[in-house]
Amino acid sequence: MPILKTDDEIRKILQESKNVAVVGISPDPSRPSYFVSEVVKSYGFNMFFVNPKYAGQEILGEKVYSSLEEIPEEIDIIDVFRRPADVKYTAKEAKKKGFKTFWFQPGTVNDEVVKELDEEGYNVVVDKCMKVECQKLL
Repeated sequence: MPILKTDDEIRKILQESKNVAVVGISPDPSRPSYFVSEVVKSYGFNMFFVNPKYAGQEILGEKVYSSLEEIPEEIDIIDVFRRPADVKYTAKEAKKKGFKTFWFQPGTVNDEVVKELDEEGYNVVVDKCMKVECQKLL
C-alpha cells in the first residue's frame, strides 16, 4: 500500500504508528515544523527531532538529534520539513535507519524520491500536513 491517498489509509497509518521522527525541526514557534510537531505530539505520539544545527538541545521538551541514525528507537513515521532538493539525503538516511512511512509535508515533495520509495514498497504520504490529518482523522 505505498502512496497513501485516502482518509482510511492515512487514518490506519496514524493509528498504527507511535514513533514519529521530525526531520528539520526548528525551535522557532512560528515555523511549521514547530507548530505541527506540537499538535502531533498532543495526539500521544512519541516525537524524535532531527536537526544537526540544534543537536543536543531540547525543543518541545524533546532531545534533538543530529541524524536519524542516532535515534535509539524504531521509527514508524519520518515527517519531513526539508527543501525538496535535500529530501534525497533524508530518504537515504531513513532507509539505513528503517521506518514504515515517509511523510512529505506540503512544500517538501521530491517526485524522484516519492517514486523511488513507492517502488521500494515503503508507505508514502505526499503533500499532506500531519497536523491537519491528525485533527481530521484521529
